[in-house]
Amino acid sequence: MKNKYIYLIWFIALLPIMILRDFTPNNELRYLSIVDEAISNGNIFTFTNQGEIYADKPPLHFWLMMLGKLLLGEHRMWYYSLLSFIPSIIIVITMTRWVRTEYNINEPTAILMLITTVLFTGVTLVVRMDMLMNMFIVLSLYTFYKMYVGKSNKLDQWLFPVYLFLALFSKGPLGLLIPLISTTLFLLYNKRMNEFMKYWGWKTLMVIVICCIIWFGGAYFEGGREYINNLLFHQTVGRGIDSFHHKEPFYYYAISIWYSLAPWSFLAIGLFIASILKKKITNTLEEFFSVIIISSFVMLSLISSKLAIYSLPIIPFLIFLTIIIFDKFDIQNRWIKLSIALPAVIFVFALPTILYISKLEEMQYLNNWIIYSGAGVITITGLLVFYLLYQRRDIYQAINTMVLGFLMAIFIIGWSMPHLNDQLGWASMCEKAKMISKEHMIDDYLVYKISRAENMDVYLGKDIIEVSREDILKEQTEKRLLMLRLKDIRNDLQLSAVLSNKEMFLIGKHAIVIL
Repeated sequence: MKNKYIYLIWFIALLPIMILRDFTPNNELRYLSIVDEAISNGNIFTFTNQGEIYADKPPLHFWLMMLGKLLLGEHRMWYYSLLSFIPSIIIVITMTRWVRTEYNINEPTAILMLITTVLFTGVTLVVRMDMLMNMFIVLSLYTFYKMYVGKSNKLDQWLFPVYLFLALFSKGPLGLLIPLISTTLFLLYNKRMNEFMKYWGWKTLMVIVICCIIWFGGAYFEGGREYINNLLFHQTVGRGIDSFHHKEPFYYYAISIWYSLAPWSFLAIGLFIASILKKKITNTLEEFFSVIIISSFVMLSLISSKLAIYSLPIIPFLIFLTIIIFDKFDIQNRWIKLSIALPAVIFVFALPTILYISKLEEMQYLNNWIIYSGAGVITITGLLVFYLLYQRRDIYQAINTMVLGFLMAIFIIGWSMPHLNDQLGWASMCEKAKMISKEHMIDDYLVYKISRAENMDVYLGKDIIEVSREDILKEQTEKRLLMLRLKDIRNDLQLSAVLSNKEMFLIGKHAIVIL
């Protein structure tokens, strides 16, 4: 199968979710609110969320979101999804071209494995800046390697620092630290530290420093000293040394990498460890990929702030290295087969599991024939993988079948997003709230115990009012509209009693009540 057809299949598989999915409240809706405020305030380099300084993320991804809002007139999920999908395609193309210069690997299998890794697929579908940063990290490391092996041109000497800055400008310090530490340790490993300034010399420093001066200058002009202090010290030092967000133990990634790499965890990690122990890492490119993987893993583990998504830069290198070293092992080895058979077992139980849990009261939203169909495809795929592994003894065909079955299931389940959106986001609830508000001439929207509810302003067009339990229980002097979680009604007998005689509308796991 030609690579371009794989990209098309992948795009088609993700398209229903990219078009039909609602925005998630925790991050995506907050980003939309930030974009709305930036456009409203006329800001370029500084951002706020509900009027409070938001210096957590650099401007590049927000600029692309702002461009979409200005061009399209409103927030569109398909556009924001492309901001992750296009970088992911560029990553796959870059990795394929890079490896092709030195190896004749099974490219379709490498591509298919990468695009169906849980973390890579997941990040491709969410409105975040991680895939954009990862693209520039891959491009910078590819450019470094071309210079290292003497296959670069004059333009590459300038592209290297440009990619580095854009990685920094997409997500923050990790975009710069991963290439810096990886390349430095690689030079050290090969006893070529005398060439360090060839890559990290005056050209690189000049481009990065000039671009940072423009960025920080713009931020200072718009936001003053307080914003700069938050950007340079609170976010960078605070997250790295003693995180105020996502603080996890040092071994966090030793656990998360197993589900981040699924369904290829056992195969990729197993072969990587075996290749190091058996000294099968012999080529310069293999050494470079290994250094990137190990150094990035260790560095991420040492940083205080941790999320599984931060390990995304490791994934492309680990998957492609897996295919590179695949032929150095006996692919009929029982352990290699077992590493593919184990996720196939999970695939086989997909439909029975969904059928069971969809009967549970809190999971009844999964009781949908589209979801059952997708789960059925995964179950059949698992059975086919077993047949190909142990009857046909065709490892590559087994991997490709698992991938194509997985993509088909994503495509099918994607059409159930309108049914699942009430569990995922707030669009339907807010639309219903606006309609009720207009019908009953209620001005304010009250919210009780809904996290990040302040970002509902994206849908409602105005700020919400957060209320306490006591506010709800006391006698109301005028009609008021309240949004809250169903579980808070069920778990509070007094609250349930007060609201039981009120007009109530159920939307997913939330309720709208006219007080």
